[in-house]
Amino acid sequence: MASVLYINSSVRNAGSLSRQLSSEFIAKWKAANPADTVVERDLASNPVPHLTEEMMGAFFTPAEARNAEQAHIVKVSDTLVDELVAADVVVIGAPMYNFSVPSSLKAWIDHVARVGRTFQYTANGPEGLLKGKKVYVFTASGGVYSEGAAVAFDHLTTFLRTVLGFIGLTDVQFIRAEGVAMGEQAVADTVAKGRKSIDQLIAA
Repeated sequence: MASVLYINSSVRNAGSLSRQLSSEFIAKWKAANPADTVVERDLASNPVPHLTEEMMGAFFTPAEARNAEQAHIVKVSDTLVDELVAADVVVIGAPMYNFSVPSSLKAWIDHVARVGRTFQYTANGPEGLLKGKKVYVFTASGGVYSEGAAVAFDHLTTFLRTVLGFIGLTDVQFIRAEGVAMGEQAVADTVAKGRKSIDQLIAA
């Protein structure tokens, strides 16, 4: 039995292809693995707070030395880290906003990239502590960024692959819905491609 952490970051409920395809993936995962548990976190309907100076101070204060206010401040971050640590599989819905991730997803990352919890510094440099997990990222973008002239503008997949790898999540697969602003046929084609990828991933 595995634990799946399912994170959505699209601000849209209707018409979001990152939500639609990641939701279809989760539904098929549940059907194929009925004993698995799925923990869902919607960063649009339940956003996590952006970092503040007080939060950073609490993060870098040893647990035994935190005052009552600092202990309260880190509770949200600790919960998010605990969810991630407990997961065997991570599924992220991440639409591209202005060439990168939604600010809600960046805020989540800022809470889970915690020294001593998800990475540590060693004599050989930083080491990610969340190893052995599989990550599926469902992206959606108005243009095509996987090839052609716009590749250089894709700061979503490059950022996520880097920061997830930094905390030890190196087995990351991206399922892209691209060109969704290029007409109905382009949407139909990319959704069909995404569904084919989902079927292949579930069957693997």
